[in-house]
Amino acid sequence: MTLVNVWFILIAVLWTGFFVLEGFDFGVGILHRYLSRDEPDRLTIINTIGPLWDGNEVWLVVAGAAMFAAFPGWYSTMFSAYYLALALILVALILRGVSFEFRGRDQSPRWRTRWSILLTAGSIVAPLLLGVALGGLLHGLPIGADQEYTGDFLDLLKPYPLYVGVTLLALCVLHGATFIALKTTGGVRDRAKRLARQVAPFVAAIVAVYAIWTHIVADKGVLPNPIEIAAILAVIAAAWFAGQGRDGWAFTLTTFVMAAVVVSIFTELFPRVMVSTEGAATDLTISNTASGSYTLKLMTVIFILIFPVVAAYQAWTYHTFRQRLSRTEFENATEE
Repeated sequence: MTLVNVWFILIAVLWTGFFVLEGFDFGVGILHRYLSRDEPDRLTIINTIGPLWDGNEVWLVVAGAAMFAAFPGWYSTMFSAYYLALALILVALILRGVSFEFRGRDQSPRWRTRWSILLTAGSIVAPLLLGVALGGLLHGLPIGADQEYTGDFLDLLKPYPLYVGVTLLALCVLHGATFIALKTTGGVRDRAKRLARQVAPFVAAIVAVYAIWTHIVADKGVLPNPIEIAAILAVIAAAWFAGQGRDGWAFTLTTFVMAAVVVSIFTELFPRVMVSTEGAATDLTISNTASGSYTLKLMTVIFILIFPVVAAYQAWTYHTFRQRLSRTEFENATEE
């Protein structure tokens, strides 16, 4: 296997890791008002990701940096095409981060409500647009022979990319519900379990359509591959485990589903990195967008040295903050 292939796989792993870890973050942000009855409930839900969310976003930064260094042609074309969408994603991520920091700065219910609304909005917009961008890589964009994007913003909003965005958004909701159930006790946990059971059949249907549509877009027929079929079944199984109070298994299964959906995009893309609607001759591939061998060798050494340290630190963080949270810990934190 060449280093070009290795780095395509590593970038797919980084994007998958980002959606798996940040996916439940987004879900918590979306659900923190819906699953709460008062401010202590909301603080309980938000604090399930308090020590984790910023570390999860590191995967997005690393994935973007890896694309820039390993496949500069892919990076430049993709970021030119998605310039406005990526700017909106950046605003959404900033709003989320600021909301975490600012909503607790004032005891006023109106102040906290405003920041909660921004937290919810940012948690919806970011995965939706990231999904649209991911789907667009496979669906195809107008790219000329000089690897320049020749379309406009409306060319990004095709049915398939939009559906990929909806799929990832729905998965974030389910993933977030199973995570909240895993990390909380009492009424919040009960409501999260109930929501997971209620939305799982709809999410399974969404994932099934996604799997079939993805194969059609990739010109591989309509039958999903074994991993995608397993992902559909895993959504149903996650609902059953949530109903049985097996929170760890439910969260593990939604993790698998999220990973399978993202990996399927990269699997169908390979060896292309961006499909061109102008014809196969202008597709961007791992070969015509990759850096030179020296750069890839240097990056490989750096990755081998640094990535285990980053992964170990993040694993330690999750282990340290593994306890369930109860609303009694936050009942004195506010007056409502």
